[in-house]
Amino acid sequence: MRILITAPYHESGLKALEQQFGEVVYRSWKPNGRAYNETEIGELLLSTGAEALITEHDHVTEQVIRSVPKLQFIGVCRGTPSNVAVATATELGIPVFYTPARNAQAVAEMFISNVTMLLRNTLPGIDWLKGRQWQEGAHDSYLHFKGNELAGKTIGMVGFGAIGQLIARLLQPYPCPVLFFDPYVKHYDKHCRSCSLEEVFSTADIVSVHLPVTAETRDMIDGRLLKMMKKDAIFVNTARAAVVKRQDLLEVLEAKAIRGAVLDVFDNEPPDALDYRIIDLPHVIATPHIAGATFEVEDHHVEIMNRVLLQWYAGGNKQVAELANKELLKVHFQ
Repeated sequence: MRILITAPYHESGLKALEQQFGEVVYRSWKPNGRAYNETEIGELLLSTGAEALITEHDHVTEQVIRSVPKLQFIGVCRGTPSNVAVATATELGIPVFYTPARNAQAVAEMFISNVTMLLRNTLPGIDWLKGRQWQEGAHDSYLHFKGNELAGKTIGMVGFGAIGQLIARLLQPYPCPVLFFDPYVKHYDKHCRSCSLEEVFSTADIVSVHLPVTAETRDMIDGRLLKMMKKDAIFVNTARAAVVKRQDLLEVLEAKAIRGAVLDVFDNEPPDALDYRIIDLPHVIATPHIAGATFEVEDHHVEIMNRVLLQWYAGGNKQVAELANKELLKVHFQ
């Protein structure tokens, strides 16, 4: 099998696939500075004679998938395969694998870092210092920028998958009680407590969103929920902007109805004028969608993808959790 790999992949990962499958063609998107578009990825698949694809951000549309009739599988090195026409792949009997939790450690660390910075007034303190405002003998900084510790704060998770559960484990030594709302999670650490969505928002000191975008979750976080938050609570979204009603979040923040927000995702990327109204607020720490941007994330996705492919093809395991289109098991892999 000849595999075209456009996702970033380290040398040992490429060699492992070559040994198992026969041939690897490596054409990472990174030298281009952007993902391959529909036309480019389609032409690359055909010109290389690829029989399988491992991608990251490329536009693997219905047209691309149908243009390669012998495609054996599609691997997507992302937490969700949102750039791939999964329904088309399923129709054609093509398994789509993905790498959930590849960025869990990165996002969890940034959650702790940025929430702590907001609690401790770190950024205003840095601006004050760089502004040469430290006067002889004054204790202004000690008094003006005194903040709060993360220890003891109740953390509320909306969605409790790999990232939420990792954050919960990392917060145990602080300690921080953890509440979560996730009707799909049945097994979890005894230190955490499942509760209603309303209880998460009304009880937690820090409410953190960890949801994919689906028909069910789009605009799920609205003014009704946001207005339940305590006045000194912090809202965090490192998942997807589309699950939050932007106008409602802006109104809550501009009214200073909550302490602030930590945001890594926006309705428009790059942001539009309304996004910047949120970003520019002094009690918002905003980052440009980089919570999962570490060099180690690429190592993690290679490890996950290679493990899954070996289990599926060499081990004959058709029950891998990282199969995105499990419905094809009922039709094509009985």
